[in-house]
Amino acid sequence: MSKTTTDTELPPQAVEDAAERLTSAPVESDGPGGIGAFGWLRWMWRQLTSMRVALILLFLLSLAAIPGSLIPQSGQNEFKVETWKARHTTVAPIYQKLQLFDVYSSVWFSAIYILLFVSLAGCIVPRTWQFVGVLRAQPPAAPRNLTRMPVYAAWRTEADAWEVNAAAHRLLRRRRFRANLAGGAVAAEKGYLREVGNLVFHLSLFALLGGFAWASLASGTGGKLMVAGEGYSNTITQLDDFTGSRFYGSQDLDPFYLKLNDFTSRFQTKGDQIGAAREFTANVEYYSGSDASKLKQGSIEVNHPLEIGGSKVYLIGHGYAPVVTVRNAAGTVVYTGATPFLPQDPNLTSTGVIKVSDYGEKDGKRTQMGFSGFFLPTAPVAFDANTGPRSLFPGDADPALVLNAFAGDLGTDSGLPQNVYQLNTKNLTQLQQDGKIAKVRLKPGQAWDLPDGYGSVTFEGYKQWASFNVSHRPGNAIALTGGVLAILGLIGSLFVQRRRIWVRAVALPGGGTLVELAGLGRSESAKTAEELAELAVDLQDDAPAADEPDSGATGPHRPDQPAEAAEAAEAAEPDQPAEPDGAAAPPGPSAPADPAVPADQNSKE
Repeated sequence: MSKTTTDTELPPQAVEDAAERLTSAPVESDGPGGIGAFGWLRWMWRQLTSMRVALILLFLLSLAAIPGSLIPQSGQNEFKVETWKARHTTVAPIYQKLQLFDVYSSVWFSAIYILLFVSLAGCIVPRTWQFVGVLRAQPPAAPRNLTRMPVYAAWRTEADAWEVNAAAHRLLRRRRFRANLAGGAVAAEKGYLREVGNLVFHLSLFALLGGFAWASLASGTGGKLMVAGEGYSNTITQLDDFTGSRFYGSQDLDPFYLKLNDFTSRFQTKGDQIGAAREFTANVEYYSGSDASKLKQGSIEVNHPLEIGGSKVYLIGHGYAPVVTVRNAAGTVVYTGATPFLPQDPNLTSTGVIKVSDYGEKDGKRTQMGFSGFFLPTAPVAFDANTGPRSLFPGDADPALVLNAFAGDLGTDSGLPQNVYQLNTKNLTQLQQDGKIAKVRLKPGQAWDLPDGYGSVTFEGYKQWASFNVSHRPGNAIALTGGVLAILGLIGSLFVQRRRIWVRAVALPGGGTLVELAGLGRSESAKTAEELAELAVDLQDDAPAADEPDSGATGPHRPDQPAEAAEAAEAAEPDQPAEPDGAAAPPGPSAPADPAVPADQNSKE
């Protein structure tokens, strides 16, 4: 008849090692576990799915993201990328080959990202199943030699051994331990939330990476600049710029209408932080879809976006738009409107251009005009000769418009794209006045008669503009949830201690019962000793300590008994525990008989 080996027939040392293992993490191997190519592949898979490699990949991913925050990215601002390349002509080709202008879609960043996904999945799945098996199993049986445990206590009582074990089982269950009474001993375990915290942390990291991946594959952003009083429909033709992704294109834009009613800006007017921004608020009206009857009022502030449908509208900038009217030589109005000027410094010194494509004819020739200059919210009395026009304060305390004029061909009819904030002077001639460059400084309401009979320019006033970022990122909620759960799981894995307690009551040959208590914690902590002491005190009601005979007998050593004496006593009577000598040993930690026994000697986590 064949013999089947069960867990109870394992060698005693193997049983004790299993009892002292306080983690469900797989044991890592030190080298290939097979022969040939298959063995190497299996070993590499185990290394890839180990927690050590996962942490290394996570660190590499954080390092790989650094260039994306330092170098302009094509998907975010193509104009800024081209400007950077023009300034750094030597390294730009190298950066281009290394995909540093497209970091988050580069081959090397994607490789790290995918490897981290695989590593986390390969680590989480087997660990989860192993932990489920631990939860379904009973706590490990008590080791043969409880004195090896870091925390140990024993005393003699006249109570029946079975009743003592039953009382200990009842007390441990009352303390929310998973307890099992079998084989004349009680095995109890507590602190499973530690492993739950570990699994939640790893699953949350997986969800966090998945959320970022989904956001990069199914997200899109658009930009729109609006002067107060203007509105737009969220379509590709009315956006200033748009960046889509693999699963989100211009046809997927959320349909809505948005109008900027007015913009409120407020700055500190005195103190050490004079000029510091105190309020930026865009008051808007909007409706989702195509039903204008559902018009709503709202406001958008910095870091407080407006959510419309599946998109969020962020306020990312603001400035001033001078309102200018241009008349030609015949006195006909050929241009009027607000033109946004772009801020150049904290005091909102703004530069811009005004292009008049429909000026008409001058001296029998078709002519176009352009104006470039500065808008100063708070203009000084006189300009510094070295710095030129500069605003003194970002608020509109004393606004002024500084312009110079050009005439000729703007190049707008060539069909080539142009920057609306720059003036191409290649085919333009700058107007002269009294032998000098024609320029003027205007207050609101003032006009400038252009030289050579080109007409006039009137500074009517100014409005404020605001720029918005329309973002559609479906994975943000998943990433946020994963981040919060990762923190909670990390807290649980750090502060919850998994621990085991064993109670064994054995009838003595000469009468009475020997009660042994032992505890094992995952790390050095006084909590295990305190719980064992409290259990020993509560157990005194059912198993009060009895007075010891004067002669004494050998048995499990007390904290003050040398380890050599205890080993000798066990060698003399290995199968029959003797009555302890002297008074009952107080519950608490004692020196183990087997020196240098760690709390978790098999865990490599």
